[in-house]
Amino acid sequence: MSATSDKTPRVVNPRFKYEVADRPGGQNLKVCFGCGVCTAGCPVAEIDTAYSPRRIIRLVLLGMEEEVLSSELIWLCTTCFTCYARCPQDVKFTDVMGVLRELAVERGYVDPSFPARLRHMDELVQTLRRDAVRRMAADRRRAVPVAVDELKELVREVADA
Repeated sequence: MSATSDKTPRVVNPRFKYEVADRPGGQNLKVCFGCGVCTAGCPVAEIDTAYSPRRIIRLVLLGMEEEVLSSELIWLCTTCFTCYARCPQDVKFTDVMGVLRELAVERGYVDPSFPARLRHMDELVQTLRRDAVRRMAADRRRAVPVAVDELKELVREVADA
């Protein structure tokens, strides 16, 4: 979602927010009042200042369909559900992100295989995380300090994946 120059007209779809809200997961989109709690608690927003759940919702509400669906930012949500749990309006941003991703695929903004590849990568990371926790728990029961080298190896495995 890059800044557009004043000379480039933005394409607006006034029906976009209704299209999102009509899908399962998008029902509460229109009750967002922009408080920013979703962004304030978001771990991705802490790492990448370009990522802002509040801004994504705002762009959807304004009808900026192409800008939202063509953005790589909609794929950065880690579905940690922090925003989901903290939103005072129960917008369920994580579910809204799912709707936006579906629309991006349906409307040809991304290759249809991308979501499956993303899910596979996420499953791999979850498996590696579970393995790391199991190793640490086993080491703890044996009163063995967690080996830094083992953790570095796990990080390398994730990076290689």
